[in-house]
Amino acid sequence: MRSLFAIALSICLFSCSSPQKEKPLDKEAVTAEVRQMLKDYHAAMAEGGLLAEFDYLDESEDFFWVPPGYSSALTYDSVRTILEQNAKTLDKIKLEWESLQVLPLSSTLANYTGIVRSTSKDTAGIQTTVAIIESGTLIKRSDGWKLLSGQSALLPETSDN
Repeated sequence: MRSLFAIALSICLFSCSSPQKEKPLDKEAVTAEVRQMLKDYHAAMAEGGLLAEFDYLDESEDFFWVPPGYSSALTYDSVRTILEQNAKTLDKIKLEWESLQVLPLSSTLANYTGIVRSTSKDTAGIQTTVAIIESGTLIKRSDGWKLLSGQSALLPETSDN
């Protein structure tokens, strides 16, 4: 009976190790990863059009986005449908950050906000340039950083008079 008690006590002692300390957040590394992902995201869209966006969107049920002109959040499936429809009418798109701020929350979550300059050309040859203010949350998945949620809105045109 004593040996059974000793074995049970040993198992309890070894299985109850002290909690592991969480590594401190490396904000610079997270910021660099997120900035690179957002740069790659824009480059992929310039190369592959709107459909290239799917590689950068989180497909979980937690995903939502409020696009320009919308007053409520859309699910992944709704955003996918809109992108697929719009991709047919777009010949080229170029996106560049005019400003970008990244706010790491953890090693797998970050917020960002900034202004994007979008220049696109539709299939009729009409070119459009707009400024978009955008903010969102990114999540790091096994295959990289993904857009989890956010919103974007067109900024009013400014004159250079």
